[in-house]
Amino acid sequence: MPRIASVLLPMPLPEAFDYAEPDGLGLELGDHVTVPLGPRVIRGVVTALRDGTGGNRPLKPVLEKLDDPSLPPGILTFIDWAARYSVDVPGWPLAMALRGLRHPPPKPDKVLVLTGTQPGRMTPARLKVLAAAQAGPMSGAALANIAGVSAGVVKGLVDEGALAVEFVEADKSFPAPDLALPPQTLNPSQQACADVLGEMLGQGGFQAALLDGVTGSGKTEVYLEAVAAALAEDPGSQVLILLPEIALTQAVMARFEARFGAVPAEWHSGVAPPKRRRVWEGVASGEARIVVGARSALFLPFRSLRLIVVDEEHDSSFKQEEGFIYQARDLAVARAKIEGALVVLASATPSLESLFNAQSGRYRWLRLSARHGAAQLPDISLIDMRETPPEPGRWLSPPLIKAMAVTLERGEQSMLFLNRRGYAPLVLCKACGEKMKSPDTDSWLVEHRYTGRLVCHLTGFSMKKPEACPHCGAKDSLVSIGPGVERVEEEARYLFPTARVAVFSSDTVMDAAGARALVETMAAGEIDILVATQAAAKGHNFPNLTLVGVVDADLSLRGGDLRAGERTFQLLAQAAGRAGRHEKPGRAMLQTYTPDHAVLQALKAQDRDAFVEAEMRMREEAGLPPFGRLAAVIASGPDAAALEAYVEALAAVIPNAEGVEVFGPADAPLGLVRGRRRKRFLVRADRTVDLQGFMSAWRARAKVPNSVRVVIDIDPYSFL
Repeated sequence: MPRIASVLLPMPLPEAFDYAEPDGLGLELGDHVTVPLGPRVIRGVVTALRDGTGGNRPLKPVLEKLDDPSLPPGILTFIDWAARYSVDVPGWPLAMALRGLRHPPPKPDKVLVLTGTQPGRMTPARLKVLAAAQAGPMSGAALANIAGVSAGVVKGLVDEGALAVEFVEADKSFPAPDLALPPQTLNPSQQACADVLGEMLGQGGFQAALLDGVTGSGKTEVYLEAVAAALAEDPGSQVLILLPEIALTQAVMARFEARFGAVPAEWHSGVAPPKRRRVWEGVASGEARIVVGARSALFLPFRSLRLIVVDEEHDSSFKQEEGFIYQARDLAVARAKIEGALVVLASATPSLESLFNAQSGRYRWLRLSARHGAAQLPDISLIDMRETPPEPGRWLSPPLIKAMAVTLERGEQSMLFLNRRGYAPLVLCKACGEKMKSPDTDSWLVEHRYTGRLVCHLTGFSMKKPEACPHCGAKDSLVSIGPGVERVEEEARYLFPTARVAVFSSDTVMDAAGARALVETMAAGEIDILVATQAAAKGHNFPNLTLVGVVDADLSLRGGDLRAGERTFQLLAQAAGRAGRHEKPGRAMLQTYTPDHAVLQALKAQDRDAFVEAEMRMREEAGLPPFGRLAAVIASGPDAAALEAYVEALAAVIPNAEGVEVFGPADAPLGLVRGRRRKRFLVRADRTVDLQGFMSAWRARAKVPNSVRVVIDIDPYSFL
């Protein structure tokens, strides 16, 4: 009986396309196939099969069934759900699910083996190499390293035939976790939370829990036991741990290796492409049982997913802002529901959305209110910069400098926190007042003194800092305004010339290996003062760090971000929480020009509940999340007139719906990016409104010109 295969393509297309299944192909749901699309041949995935008899039009046939592991039903359902939730086409999440297959498989390893042939001339160095080669096949570099000789000695033995080159398949296996290894000793509070998670896993089906514990309370140890319980349930069960920062991956990987005797599979942009393909295939086959990764790991083809942990669930890094736009925390809950799995959201400063769900009973609320062991929460104080300002041209106040000096004298470590990369956030000409901006973009260029360049952190544009103002031509007139971490590092070195100072930011730590090296150096006590952005503000344990100084506590309170208060509280609480995580007491000092601000007063009092109550009250009165829902429409185009005409046309066809307010169109704060003008709408809806249905119906009412690009952002986090 002929059948029709619906094939979804990883492209911006609104739906799957129908193709005829050739006789004998034996297609099943989730199979990878190639199909014709116009003049091209495209890879796609079979998402539906139905009887093809009685069709009224001829269909092009599926060309080939590929050998790659098929996508399980859970990921197919998740792709469709994610597209509808984000009001986007399903081809985009499919492209994310197939990302691992875009990479080539690992190349065979080149190794050297003994041939039994003796070289014409024997030397002590050659004897060492031949002796080392008795251990078995290994790379030339490893052989030279073990023998303690140069690569030239090894090459000479290859040239003379004493060693032969062989190619062996790269190891594709994933070590099985050892569930017999003993866990860490948990305190009664940790054990109680671990027991509840174990019970939830035993009950089976979809469940959600919020693991809410102060910094240093041992949340990781608790969810490690949930991982052990999930893996013990079924020899095929799989676990996913989502982390917001690559810098956190190595520390968490080490904890998993210590607990289970095996390194988990790793998935993020810092993993080499061939290894990513190997992880994708290992997940699809079920061999990779534990995956630690970034937000995109949600789209891996798990066959038997039983537990998802979203660590630091409050973190804004879980929001994908470009391409396919989604919030990984929310999609993690949806994937767990589709798979019938347990999802655990863990944080010391949970998002208001998660707290609301916990308070209303949607999530099981597990609380750890004290630090693990002898550690105590740090003392937090506010430094009023109006009363004790820094010296002119400086950024550190006298009280903070004095505290750093005392900390150094004790042989302890300090961290200066400023969530701003580079040397200075603004460069202007003191002759004409021109602000240096990125070409065709309303974004200031940030000075990076390490490289001598001006960089746009929005578009990636970079240029050498000019000697003269490009606008008026005045020489030596460009001045740096405001501090970045490089400038704070410069001041720390000036104030404490004998101290060992380092910077932890995405400019200085380029990959996971660099992050691991810096974290290990800090943990070993080889750094006295660490100047850091948010890359170091969460998840790291530095035993000798007893002082955290926040250089500009007001920074994230500025601007029109609706979540400014919540983000500031979370970020500064996490940064302050790096201090005193072991036996030595810690303290945090926050420099501020607004010490009476409610957020800063709550931080000082360490009264999260009071802050949450006040913020929730404000959100409820305004109908903002979690009591309402938000969406944004961002339209952009190179032609200002065409863009204006489109947004006016879109404004004229707003659907009439109760419980929905639409604000705009308005110029975006960053009104020009990469030569494209930008306009924004903001939509606020009651929780009872089908927001996705409203947005989809509204978009369909106005034809989009070819020059205009329209993006819908459900639950926006950026308002630029």
